[in-house]
Amino acid sequence: MTDHPAASTNEARGPAAPRDPENRHEDHQAAEDIIDPPVDCEGQSYRDMIAKSLLSRGNNKRLKAAIEKAKRGEPVTIAYIGGSITHGAGAIPLPANCYAYRSYDLFRKRFASSEGSPIRLIKAGVGGTPSELGIVRYDRDVLRDGTENPDIVVVEFAVNDAGDETRGNCYESLVLKALGGDSRPAVILLFSVFLNDWNLQDRLAPVGWHYDLPMVSIKDAVVEQFSLARDQGGVISKRQFFYDIYHPTNSGHQIMADCLDWLFEVTDRSAPDEEDVLTDKPPLIGNDYVHTRLLDRQNGDRIAQIDTGGFQETDTDLQLAEMDDHDYGTPQFPHNWMHTAGSGEGHFTMTIRSKRLILVFKDSGSSDFGSAEIWVDGKHKLTADPHEVNWTHCSAVILYDEPESGQHTVEIRMAAGSEHKRFTILGFGYVL
Repeated sequence: MTDHPAASTNEARGPAAPRDPENRHEDHQAAEDIIDPPVDCEGQSYRDMIAKSLLSRGNNKRLKAAIEKAKRGEPVTIAYIGGSITHGAGAIPLPANCYAYRSYDLFRKRFASSEGSPIRLIKAGVGGTPSELGIVRYDRDVLRDGTENPDIVVVEFAVNDAGDETRGNCYESLVLKALGGDSRPAVILLFSVFLNDWNLQDRLAPVGWHYDLPMVSIKDAVVEQFSLARDQGGVISKRQFFYDIYHPTNSGHQIMADCLDWLFEVTDRSAPDEEDVLTDKPPLIGNDYVHTRLLDRQNGDRIAQIDTGGFQETDTDLQLAEMDDHDYGTPQFPHNWMHTAGSGEGHFTMTIRSKRLILVFKDSGSSDFGSAEIWVDGKHKLTADPHEVNWTHCSAVILYDEPESGQHTVEIRMAAGSEHKRFTILGFGYVL
């Protein structure tokens, strides 16, 4: 059973996902240098802070099963999906000091039966991306197009979803998509926090209560103690926890990992729940995007009728993310369609039968890029401006959301004044 207080549904207002590159350091110290006492990671105050992060133990049947598999020496895969914090922004060096790798390593050390035990990491964090894009990426980046079946999935979008057009529908859909995986993974909701003490926990935690999921709140752990002196129970200052206004330092990432490890420890010593979580109940916010699939240049002709028009080139200057434990960046959405200065005025046209469609296009800080007009079924839908965020980044926008599947035609043409500029269609997320 879950032990939790009533969750507020009043949503705090705050910034959208980071509007600047995820590793830009912004000094938030006072003009004079301030030296904080070192963080005591062994003291009682530190342990008390970590314990406050456990927002909900949740139903432990699936997480206990993964722990027992690890103890038996069987393969266990832990996956993480989220934004730039899950990517590891602020951690130096990123692959080894990000919270995802550190918490995976703590799980391995705590439960693996031997040094060579097959505990594996899947890290699928991409900077500046909300669950609206996460639902498009899930099959590719977490399930690796059906080749992976994680035992544990950590979902971290609490500071990225302010711009989610569905206001939680995509988030709940992503949670249900993960819960419905063939391996019946344990799903853990992780709520990170910005420097201004803001996140979307009030919107997203009710999804966790609804399905009785384990939830870990970094906000609950650290915010209250930020204002306390060391002799009053303060553990770490904001200057020590945050690398910039969005992302944790190495110490911040370590605290995030320790908070997840506390959930692992508490779950290990708790009695197992007999019944599994229930996912066939009516959704709290919505489940309309559970079956979202990725359509790109690699598979598009098998799914839709596509005339690329002037969008014939492939963009190779893409957002990069260090996936898993890699120290190299993986290009995001490499199978794309790009309009260039010499492409002419030909339009990109796609006819597809579906209920819902998400367009993913490239943001860029380069003046070589211009805006594109998006038309759906002969009606102007929006103007896609790649300079709205103004750094190389993946942007997702919903083109239509209908109760029944039908045939739709999407046309993308360069805007007036941008006919000789670049624009990259990274892909689409569709629901049949």
